[in-house]
This record gives sequence, C-alpha cells and structure tokens, in this order.
Amino acid sequence: MTFIEILEARVRAANSLLCVGLDPRAENAEDAREQCLRVIDATWEYAAAFKPNSAFFEIFGAAGMDALRDVMAHVPHNIPVILDAKRGDIADTSAAYARAAFETLGATAITVNPYLGGDALAPFLKDAERGAFVLCKTSNAGADEFQTLATADGAVYEMVARRAQGWNTKNNVGLVVGATDPARLARVRDLAREMWFLVPGIGAQGGDLEATLRAGLRADGMGLLINASRSIAAAAAPGEAARELRDAINVLRAQRLETEKSEIRNPKSEMDLANDLLQSHCIRFGEFTLKSGQISPIYLDLRRLVSYPAILKRVAYAYAKILADLEFDRLAGIPYAALPIATAVSIESNRPLLYPRREVKAYGTKAMIEGEYHAGETVVVLDDLATTGDTKIETIEKLTSAALRVRDIVVLIDRGQGAAELLARAGYTLHAVTTLPRLLEIWRATNAISAEQYDAVKKFLMG
Repeated sequence: MTFIEILEARVRAANSLLCVGLDPRAENAEDAREQCLRVIDATWEYAAAFKPNSAFFEIFGAAGMDALRDVMAHVPHNIPVILDAKRGDIADTSAAYARAAFETLGATAITVNPYLGGDALAPFLKDAERGAFVLCKTSNAGADEFQTLATADGAVYEMVARRAQGWNTKNNVGLVVGATDPARLARVRDLAREMWFLVPGIGAQGGDLEATLRAGLRADGMGLLINASRSIAAAAAPGEAARELRDAINVLRAQRLETEKSEIRNPKSEMDLANDLLQSHCIRFGEFTLKSGQISPIYLDLRRLVSYPAILKRVAYAYAKILADLEFDRLAGIPYAALPIATAVSIESNRPLLYPRREVKAYGTKAMIEGEYHAGETVVVLDDLATTGDTKIETIEKLTSAALRVRDIVVLIDRGQGAAELLARAGYTLHAVTTLPRLLEIWRATNAISAEQYDAVKKFLMG
C-alpha cells in the first residue's frame, strides 16, 4: 500500500479526519514520554493519525530522542504517525534525515520544507509506503512574508502546490495548509483537487473549523487531516475532547456530502432560482424604458437582492459552484449592481474580492482598484447580467491596466443578446448561472407568466 492508501484506510476505519498532535510541554524526557503515552491511550480510537513534534523531544538530548521513539512505537500499528520535523536539506544530508525519520524512529510520514527544491525532498519520497507533507501555506503569523510573494507563475505557495503534484508519483505526498487562512486554503484546493492536506491552526491558533472544511474538504468528504494538539492534551479528559472534535468534524462532513447528493438528486435548482427572482420582484413584466431608449416588456433589477438575504445566499452559492471549476486568485465585482452579489460570493467561496472604481478618487490613495491584489494574478469578473458585453470589456481593460489577468466572467443571468459571442471574440469566456430564455421557459411551463408575456419577451429578445 502507498502512504495515501494507508492513511485513507485508517480514515475510513476510524471514521475520522482528526490528527492528534503530540507537543508535550515537559520538564524532562520521561515527563514528555508519559504525557504523550496518556494522550495516545485516551485518543487513539478517534484519531486518523498522530503527529509528534520532534522539537519537544530534541531539547532533552539523547533521552528525549529515546522518548520520541517510544512514543511513536506506542501508536497502534494501523494508525499513521507523521513526524513534525520540517526537514529539507541536500544530497546525503537529506537522505540521512529520511533514514532517521523512517528507519530509526519508525515514522510513517514526515513534514518537509520545499525551499531547497525537489531533489532535497526525493529521499523522503522514494518509498511509496512512507509519506511526506510539504509545507505550502503555513498557519503562523509570518507566513505571508514569503509564501504569498507573487511570481510570474503565481504566488510562491501556489507554485509549491503545483510542484508537489509533480512530485507525487508514488501517491505518498500531501501538503501542509493552515486553517488560519481559509481563502488561500480554498485556492490550494483549487490547484490540488485530489491531494491530502495536513491542516494545523484549529484551536489555540484561532482557525475556524467550519470555514476550514468548507474551503478544503474534497467532494468525497476526504482530503483533510485536521490537527489539534494543545486543545486535546490540555483538556481535563483528552479522550472526550478528541471524540467531540472528531464528531464535530463528521457533522460538517455529513452536511457537505448531503449537499453534494442533494444537488445530484434534485434538478430543481434552476426552477428555484426562477421562483426566487419572481418573488423578490427582481423580474417584472410590463413596459419599461431601458438605458438604450428601447421599450422592453421585461425588466431585470437584481439590485433588489440585497433586501432578500436568503435568496442572495442561494444566488452566491450558485456562483460558487461555477467558480469551483475555474482557476483564479481573486474575484472582481463590477460596480454597482454586482458589488453586493460579489461580496456574498466572496464570503460563500472564501475567495478575496476587489473592484475597479467607476471614477478614480481625486483624494486619499487615488486608487483605481479597491482591494488587495498583486500584479500577475488572475481574477474572475463577476456581474449581475450580461447583455451586450460592453461593460465587461470596459472593466477588463481597467484590470489589465493594473497587470491583472482575466480569462472568465461569471454572471447570474445571460440575456442571450450577444454578450457571450462578443466576449469570446475578445478572448474571454462568459459563464452564466442561467439565461433569460431558459427562465422564460420555466416560468411559462409553471404558468408563472401568461402566454402573452412569454411571447412579448421572446419577440423582444429576438428583435
């Protein structure tokens, strides 16, 4: 079995994504040993893996290393042991570190630092039964000092996520991605859809469990090892604390899986959206003078969504489903109608948002684009509607002038009046949650509108 197969077998057997960290705060090696043995005995049935941190044993010299070996040997044989040592060096030194971890100490896997490149990690990856979790986007406060720096190929952490998949030729590589930055956790999941993530930062470091699972869980309910150390070891009853956390994770996993199944079983989402738009009066029928001067038998006013938070949340989820299949760094909302929608989508998808101003400020920062971004990043443009596509091109020009890249535009409704074709000729892809012609068919089929209203709008769209 490969390391990932070993890990997944344990995850299924224990019905757990919990990794119990072993970071003893001890006065001597024997105390460190006893602390960890107590935690293992109390929590093993709830643990998918254990993660001893070598630093808390190394401080006691040879006695500490003996204690670490005893602790790792005490873990039941079918439970992976991930040595948290963050190794990474060159040539024979790296090979020696690998032998120390796997042969001398008996680790199943180890955390490694990719800073020296793939050749430094190769000794840790040569045995398929042994694994390595590569530092990608860590949970510490200073992580952004280097990990989010922009390069021609994306941020540094994004490059690591991409390279790690190339190193994973034996199905034994995972990534370390912290819970303290769910937006970038979601980005790493976009880049590495099938890989396992070791996720520190829940508990004492302040990471949010629900946000972490929403951002990083795979569609099959797997792919994350949620690490908890001090919150379990310091609990009055470590076994109870581990069980409660395991169960909390599983509740959220079950909700995610039920959502996935519901979407497959229930094809009514577009029908629900059609009903929502009528009930919120975002769609109205009559005679309306448009900006172009045309008289329209239908008026789409998606600004009204701000007064219907439940509907706005469902709309945001619909956008997020489309975004899940796109590769990008940030969202860009088009002022003004789309900004509330874009904000809701940003929250729903845990992806950062910016927006280009219609008018550049003549004071303060004089910013043309509001929000944080870095040159070379890719943004997805969000708008409420697509009619001709002209406003999308204007927005894209502002973004590209700031050295941002645009490939995709996502809207709630494509009116079907040429926007997709115009944008395609310019090299962009328009994605729509739904189209006005499809909504018309739903409304007519359910008798939500009359035959006369249906015919009038169809004629207007065709003419």
